[in-house]
Amino acid sequence: MSLSSARLKAVNAVLEQGSFSAAARALGMTQPAISQSIHKLEEHYGIRLFETQGRQLVPTDFCLELTQITYQIEKLENEALVMLRRGDKTHASSIRIGLGNTMPGMALIGKFKKQFPYVQVDVSFGNFNEIIDNVIEDIVDVGILPNLPKDGRFFGQVCLKQKVVAIVQPSHALAAQKKISLRDLLHAPVIFRSSGSSTQKVVDRALRQLNLAIKPQFVLETRDGVCEAVANGLGIGFIWNHGTSRNDGIVQLDVLELDQFYDEVVFCSLERKSKTIDAFFSSVTSGGIDTV
Repeated sequence: MSLSSARLKAVNAVLEQGSFSAAARALGMTQPAISQSIHKLEEHYGIRLFETQGRQLVPTDFCLELTQITYQIEKLENEALVMLRRGDKTHASSIRIGLGNTMPGMALIGKFKKQFPYVQVDVSFGNFNEIIDNVIEDIVDVGILPNLPKDGRFFGQVCLKQKVVAIVQPSHALAAQKKISLRDLLHAPVIFRSSGSSTQKVVDRALRQLNLAIKPQFVLETRDGVCEAVANGLGIGFIWNHGTSRNDGIVQLDVLELDQFYDEVVFCSLERKSKTIDAFFSSVTSGGIDTV
């Protein structure tokens, strides 16, 4: 007689629950099935697993010694089942993701981790040009950027559309306005991003079209730096309208000359696809993402 999975679970359950009926409830089985499984083991091997004391079944010393092994078997069996249910959905155990902005990338990573919790996600940040270069040079597997160039080097998938907006402190004089113009900022303290930023590329293009020159108060490397500077009253900045999940300390304003929407794209090199990368792209299309 083999120690089948059902018999193994029956022994462990009776030990834990103290009776055939309680063990049956815990396993979703009938009481006769549990008691028969235990009695067959005892009869076949000439052993005693449990003694009756009142209404309780008390394990014998032999049973306690045996269950030190059966618990380990059940644990390994459960781990094997988890692996089987997960299946071969990913080719590797990790994925490297490069983000130009914290959002919407973090929302997408959150979705992916819910579906594939065993995959290690390594995240790095950079400006637009850095993320492009990192994908090409295989420093990251996947990039997430707005306004990705369509030059044939990448496989891309749109996750949302967004535009560049101005941000001000809630107490700022412009905060109550629904829409402003870049001309309104000619004599205001303005915060720019560095030249490699996708946000700054859009702002610079609009300024050239208007033949305007705005001298920034600060030039900062990161979107988070711009948000913090604005929240602390240092000037007016620009971000992608889904570029942050924060709703304190800043107010977003539409800009008349920045009303064009751009695709936010999840992308990878055409030369380096894998099952893990495919799984990430698949998670992007399932159910959408929450934005603010």
